[in-house]
Amino acid sequence: MNLILFSAEETARPLPRSDPRAHHLLRVLGRKVGDTFDVGRINGPRGKGTLGAIGDDALDLSFTWGEAPPPLPRRILLVGLPRPQTARDILRDATTLGASAIHFVRTARSDPNYATSSLWSSGEWRRHLVIGAEQAFDTRLPEVTWTQSLTESLATLPSPATRLALDVYEGRAPLARCHLMDDIGAVVMALGPERGWDAADREALRAAGFTLVHLGGRVLRTETAVVAALSIVGAIARDRPATEPLE
Repeated sequence: MNLILFSAEETARPLPRSDPRAHHLLRVLGRKVGDTFDVGRINGPRGKGTLGAIGDDALDLSFTWGEAPPPLPRRILLVGLPRPQTARDILRDATTLGASAIHFVRTARSDPNYATSSLWSSGEWRRHLVIGAEQAFDTRLPEVTWTQSLTESLATLPSPATRLALDVYEGRAPLARCHLMDDIGAVVMALGPERGWDAADREALRAAGFTLVHLGGRVLRTETAVVAALSIVGAIARDRPATEPLE
């Protein structure tokens, strides 16, 4: 944890000793009564926390808040619904790399049963966003959905935006040298499920204004492709932050 995140509700009550953040403060950071540490309020400001008291069951904390980080650049991912463990990796790492939205979508080659995983039904998915944001020293979490089909999701995308679909088989230009990367603001990147796009998916993407690009000739895991694509965009894009912070 480079930054310890709390919800607004959590800042108003003691932190249970059973909470992993308490263990991190006491055992990893070695904080004692009166010591400070870096904190953030989810989708809000960063600041400093102070360890006021160490009880048998809970830690008493106080907070001093500074300014909120600027809004996230509009970097939107459409990802063919993957198996839950792959989704966990994507949720964490895409958040660390600054994705503003992650939409896991049903495609012809994705397993619809993945949408019923306890990852989604239990709310576990949000914890992976928090871990990713803490790593990045940021407070902002991306929007996440997992219930729409590719076609439904394509109909809700923002405009204008650079639209790129990764496809190792039919992508004609490398992502890093695609002419659309010369001067970009909002970016939507679509990545297929673990079995890739089918012909109908490609047709729908092209009809929605997507250009097919690639990351080279090697077939990558979905989670690896997400990290590579966001890293490339982050390195060469001229960021244009959203005008309003994410809720």
